[in-house]
Amino acid sequence: MKKKEDGFTLLEMVIVVSIIAVLFLLTVPNIQKVLSVVNEKGCDAQVKVVDSAILQYRLEYDENPGSIADLINAGYLTSAQSACKDGRNITVSNGQASAG
Repeated sequence: MKKKEDGFTLLEMVIVVSIIAVLFLLTVPNIQKVLSVVNEKGCDAQVKVVDSAILQYRLEYDENPGSIADLINAGYLTSAQSACKDGRNITVSNGQASAG
């Protein structure tokens, strides 16, 4: 009498690996899209931080800062806060911060 060996056949393994690969290929674009949205929202938050520093500068010096360097020199921002994580620089013009 033969013993029946339990296990997976090669065909079953190929099917399972194929299903996992298809699921992975379907989720990768969504993950990349989420990362780009996160970077964009993070940059928007950074611009709001710079806007707050502009308001503090205006309250203390009674004038708008000429550039982001004025905010850094006055101690309201660090040099790391002058750019977004995605590489866009934050600029100050007419009392407003913008990423570009």
